[in-house]
Amino acid sequence: MPDDIVFSRPFRTPAELPNLEAVLASDHAHGDGPFTASATRRLTGLLGVSDALLTTSGTHALDMAALLLELEPGDEVVLPSFTFSSGATSVVLRGATPVFVDIDESTGNIDPEQVAEAVTGRTRAISVTHYGGVPVALDEIGRIAAAAGIPVIEDNAHGLGGRTGTGPDARMLGSVGAFGMQSFHDTKNVHCGEGGALIVNDPALLERAEIIREKGTNRARFLRGAVDKYTWQDAGSSYLLSELNAAVLDSQLASFAEIQARRHRVWNAYADGLAGWADDLDLRLMSDDPGLSHTAHMFWVLMPDHAGQGALIDHLRALGIRAAFHYVPLHSSPAGERFGRTAHPDGVLARTDSFSSRLVRLPLWAGMTDAQVERVLEGVRAYRTA
Repeated sequence: MPDDIVFSRPFRTPAELPNLEAVLASDHAHGDGPFTASATRRLTGLLGVSDALLTTSGTHALDMAALLLELEPGDEVVLPSFTFSSGATSVVLRGATPVFVDIDESTGNIDPEQVAEAVTGRTRAISVTHYGGVPVALDEIGRIAAAAGIPVIEDNAHGLGGRTGTGPDARMLGSVGAFGMQSFHDTKNVHCGEGGALIVNDPALLERAEIIREKGTNRARFLRGAVDKYTWQDAGSSYLLSELNAAVLDSQLASFAEIQARRHRVWNAYADGLAGWADDLDLRLMSDDPGLSHTAHMFWVLMPDHAGQGALIDHLRALGIRAAFHYVPLHSSPAGERFGRTAHPDGVLARTDSFSSRLVRLPLWAGMTDAQVERVLEGVRAYRTA
């Protein structure tokens, strides 16, 4: 019996162990060492931005954005219900209210029309998630935000290396909003076990972001020689990534092109190999729109109903293939009902509920062999009950 094909597995890159040995042999294992500097240069170069602050998680990057926005009780942030809880908890921790809106079922991304209807005088920001690494309609979201005079937060946990637009107008995901967030959790394309980054695209906020990240002190300026000592300046916490994690991240980012090529190979094999099966059963696959640049973070199948979702997952599990559903909509979760509200007056986000209850994600990781990919394809195609 062959081993199970897991849903996700972190990819090993060549310099990880040498980098870790270098850190352990040094006297600098805490944050902001040479590997932090190197990984930051690689990340800013990839995104085409001036500044990025490595953090202990993507969640902490969102927490920092909420602090920088000075959210407080009575404020609201509009965000998709179909996203990870971190986007909402960063708002709730400041006493503000997450306002959940519906999605576009063709992508799983936030629906700009719903956003426009949800913005009020209490709205302090719009938070978007590039689901599966497929870009949100940022031009439309940007126009809504500009008209309201509020910033956009890009949750780019799935979208490192993705672009919105084509040609000279193309922009890297994470570089467009006032803030961009990256996650380097080990389920992401590039990882360091646990880690993240806050991209600060508003230069006026950068110095305060550094202070918040450094326990509320101006230690970053001290390390640059700008002040002769550092002191407590502001609210903050310890959001610095360890140099050990940065050593792994630096190696991962150095291998980014290889990682992406390997993931796209799997994604393309699924898209090509399942097209006929999906047509036969009238199912929808994650599509590769030529106007979008996805990141091969995931590949999904949308089943006809919730029973079909469970049936396909169970069918694949019996074959030793681990597929998965995804987010439970935030608006219907216990904390969502307690801390947030839906933009729709009757509390229903029909497309979000439908998408969540029908979605099946297939195994996709950079180290998958051709034989494993073919086994997944054969397993999926063997499912015939829609």
